[in-house]
Amino acid sequence: MATPLSADKVLSALKAEGVKVVEYKSWRTHNRNNAGAWGPVHGVMIHHTVTSGTDSSVELCYAGRSDLPGPLCHGVIDKQGTVHLVGHGRANHAGSGDGAVLDAVIAEKKLPPDTKTDTDGNAHFYGFECINLGDNKDPWPAVQVEAIVRASAALLRAHGWGKNGDTSVIGHLEWQPGKIDPRGPGISMSDIRKRVAARLKQSAGWNPDGNEEEDDVPKRSLYETNSYTRTVQPDTWTTLNFNRYYDGKKWVDKDPEPSVLLGPCYYTASVAVKVVGLARGQEFKVRVARYKQQDGKYVRASAMPTSSPVNDQGKGHFVHTWTGHVPAADKGRLRVEVQHHGPEPVTVEWARAESLYWPA
Repeated sequence: MATPLSADKVLSALKAEGVKVVEYKSWRTHNRNNAGAWGPVHGVMIHHTVTSGTDSSVELCYAGRSDLPGPLCHGVIDKQGTVHLVGHGRANHAGSGDGAVLDAVIAEKKLPPDTKTDTDGNAHFYGFECINLGDNKDPWPAVQVEAIVRASAALLRAHGWGKNGDTSVIGHLEWQPGKIDPRGPGISMSDIRKRVAARLKQSAGWNPDGNEEEDDVPKRSLYETNSYTRTVQPDTWTTLNFNRYYDGKKWVDKDPEPSVLLGPCYYTASVAVKVVGLARGQEFKVRVARYKQQDGKYVRASAMPTSSPVNDQGKGHFVHTWTGHVPAADKGRLRVEVQHHGPEPVTVEWARAESLYWPA
């Protein structure tokens, strides 16, 4: 029998494997244990959310739906490769599946076809929901797939699984008849299992490129607006939203969201904005602000010094850079805010936030 890991051990295992983790709300005590058993556990199951947008997807997986209470998994893996922990204990993610598949997972043998729904999977699998539309068109960024591999390997390593085979991590489509997740360009369960098995032959801090000192090299995040615009009323700090990001190879559209960095990290962030509607000589203010979670909402915790360029053409294009720190406490994150004091509203028709950051 495999006793489920404690919340602390789950967190430690993920971090030791090099996974970037965000602890969401009261995830440590959020579960469905009153609805059925949690354990013994035997493996990890991978899903896709059929949603886009990090904040909304994480909240959905934490709270659930009217017909299916949350948590809907134990962790949500976003497109940037961050694991958002949303539950610990029984979660509504696996449903009923094929007992023969569970037997194969326990034995670490080749999986049989899933043809029955005779076994409670929620009792026996850790579950990760991965943000993807599941339409077989939405791509899976390499950094997201790597996070799936590392998160899976972390739990397998902590339990001592994966020593005799590679089937301790499966997809929902391999468990329950009719399910298709995960699917899309850039992901396959056979590839994930192969990479997890390779990781388990190395130390937890191993990187495929042979460099185990990742923290010395900054990571890059790049967010931008596309067709999305924002009206800025006079005398009001207004938070900008960004509706696409660069995954290292191409731009990927997403739901407009404000956060451009998640803690804990040290960063150097540059923000560029184009504004229309300014009067000649009118000041336009730009800053980055740290937000924290409080009473279920995100509130401003602090702000960096304001850049206050003056427009001289009627249409301004401003750029400024800040260096700072986003702590992990209270789910810290960085957002971009703008303000002006003219008589009429103005419009931010384009913005870009580019950051180099180091895990803290």
